[in-house]
Amino acid sequence: MIAIAVSRFNEEVTSQLLKSCKAALAAHGLTQAQVKAFSVPGAYELPWLANELALSGKYEVVIALGCVLKGATAQNDHIARSTVQRLHEIAVRTRVPVILGVITPNTYAQAVARTKGSLDRGKEAANAAVEMLKLRQELKTAHG
Repeated sequence: MIAIAVSRFNEEVTSQLLKSCKAALAAHGLTQAQVKAFSVPGAYELPWLANELALSGKYEVVIALGCVLKGATAQNDHIARSTVQRLHEIAVRTRVPVILGVITPNTYAQAVARTKGSLDRGKEAANAAVEMLKLRQELKTAHG
């Protein structure tokens, strides 16, 4: 099973990331029953949710989706840095891959561009999740 943790902040963007992520997972053959999405208010809350999902023992991979837009102050830098570092720490500590699908564009136009076409980060996150899922299964088989 794959869990998706998605931020509602900048929802116009994150809902598209979620939509394309789910579509890509379905294209890889995963059913709706094999993919479960959960939401949190903002990107800053994603590590908590990813940690809970990883520790639950129910999911082989967790995908974190969010959008931290550059603002007039340094707050976005602090949120993005903390979120990315914590997601990485969770993956290493829990031994459950946590896929980074949190984008940090400078403008709203850049954010929208990353929800479609060759820059589609939702699809990219799904592809990485499937690859890590296969690798986890391969390692389990190899190490019995």
